[in-house]
Amino acid sequence: MKEAEAERFFYGFENHFFDMGLDNLRKFMQTLGNPQDKVKVIHVAGTNGKGSVSSFIAEILTEAGFKTGRYHSPAVFEKREIIAVDGKLISGEEFAIQVELMKSAVEIADKEGRLPTIFELETALAYQYFAYSQCDFAVIECGMGGLTDATNITNSVVLSVFTSISMDHMAWLGNTLKEIAECKAGIIRKNIPAVIIEQNSQVMKVIEERARCQNSRIITVKKDNIKVLESTLKKQRFVYHSTLARQEYEIQMSGRFQTENGAEAIEAACELIRQGYIIEKNAVKQGLLKAVLPGRFQVIENENPLVLIDGAHNPEAALRLRENITLLLREYHIIFIMGVFADKDYEKVVEITCNLADNIYTVKADGKRALDANILAQCIRSYGKEAYPAESIPKALELAVSKAEKLTAETGRKSAVICFGSFSFLKYIKAAVEDRRKNNEN
Repeated sequence: MKEAEAERFFYGFENHFFDMGLDNLRKFMQTLGNPQDKVKVIHVAGTNGKGSVSSFIAEILTEAGFKTGRYHSPAVFEKREIIAVDGKLISGEEFAIQVELMKSAVEIADKEGRLPTIFELETALAYQYFAYSQCDFAVIECGMGGLTDATNITNSVVLSVFTSISMDHMAWLGNTLKEIAECKAGIIRKNIPAVIIEQNSQVMKVIEERARCQNSRIITVKKDNIKVLESTLKKQRFVYHSTLARQEYEIQMSGRFQTENGAEAIEAACELIRQGYIIEKNAVKQGLLKAVLPGRFQVIENENPLVLIDGAHNPEAALRLRENITLLLREYHIIFIMGVFADKDYEKVVEITCNLADNIYTVKADGKRALDANILAQCIRSYGKEAYPAESIPKALELAVSKAEKLTAETGRKSAVICFGSFSFLKYIKAAVEDRRKNNEN
C-alpha cells in the first residue's frame, strides 16, 4: 500500500461508531493482538501542559538510551506529527505499513458497523507502531479526558502524570471542575504511582482520593521548589529541588509555566529511577534542553515584527499567554491575530487577553467548529476593544505586519504579532510567514 492510498483508506470512512466507552475499542484492539499491552506506558492527562510535559519526558528517556515512542494531539502542522519514535516522526512509508497491518481489522469493523472513531484509530495505530518498533517506553497523551479516553485502553502503565486541570470540554467531561478532575483521574491504575503538579485544592482532593482507592502513591511537584534564574524568548534556566536532588536546568521553551512542566518531567524521571530504570542526571538535563514543541508561544519570525504562534484555546491557556506577554514582551507593541472554535469559552479568552493588544485582527479558524471572524470581532468589541475581521489568514498577517511596522516607525518600539486561539489555523499562519519571507528575499 502506497502512502497516499494508506491515507485515503485510513481517513476515508464516514460511519464511525461512537460509544462513550472503551468496549468497542477493546474488541478492535484484540483483533490487532493487543499491541497497547506490549510497551511500558507513561500516561499523561490534564487540560493544559500535556504536550510540553510529554515532550520533556520523552526526550529524557531517549537521552537515557531507551527507545521511546510518543503519541500526542492535536497535530499542529501535519497529521503524522502526532506519532514519533525517539523524536522522529513516523514516515509516510511506515504509516502505510501500519495501515496495511490494520486493514483487515478496519474492514471487518466497518462491515459490522463498529468502526472506531478517527481518534481511536489513530490511537490504535500509535500503539501498534510502538509495539512494532519494539519501543521500551511510550509516552501517551490523553485526548481530552481520562477514564474513557481511547488512550486508556492499555494495561501496561508504569506511571501516570497529571498536568494542570481546569475547565474545558465541558460538553464531554462535566460542568464542574470536580467532574472534570474525576474523569481525568480515571487514568490512575492500581498500585501504579502518579505525579501531579501542585494546583487547585479541589483537583488535588479528587486525584488524592482516587489514588487512595487504587493504592497509588502520589508525588506532588511543589511550585515553591522551582526557582527561575533566567527567562527569555530563547531559553529559561531554573533550579528545581526534586525528591532526589537539587539541580539547575535549562530549557528552550519560553514561559514561566514551562519551568513547572519541566519540573514535572524531572519528577517523573525520579520516579522511574526509583522503579529501577537507569536514568543518569545528564540524561535528564540534556532531555529537558532538547525538548521543543510547536505552537506553544513559538517564535516563527525573528525580524521586526516578531511573529509568534500559540494554542491558547481555553481560559487557563489564555492566562498563561497573558503572563508570557507581560513578562517577555512588555516593551513591545502587541498585535493579535485570533481564530477560535465556537464550542470553546472564547469570550473568557477574549476577556483575559484583549486589553494587552494595540490592534486585533480576527480570522476563521480551520474546521467545522470554527467561529466566524465577524462574530469573534463583535465579541472583542463588547469588551471595549476594536477588532477587524480579515477575509483570509494571509490577509490578516499582511494587515497585522503592516500595522506593527507602522507602530514601530511612529514610536521606535519593537512590535510583536501574536497568533492564537486555536491550534487549527497555526499551520496557515506559518505558511503565510514563509511565503512572505520568500517574497521579501526575491
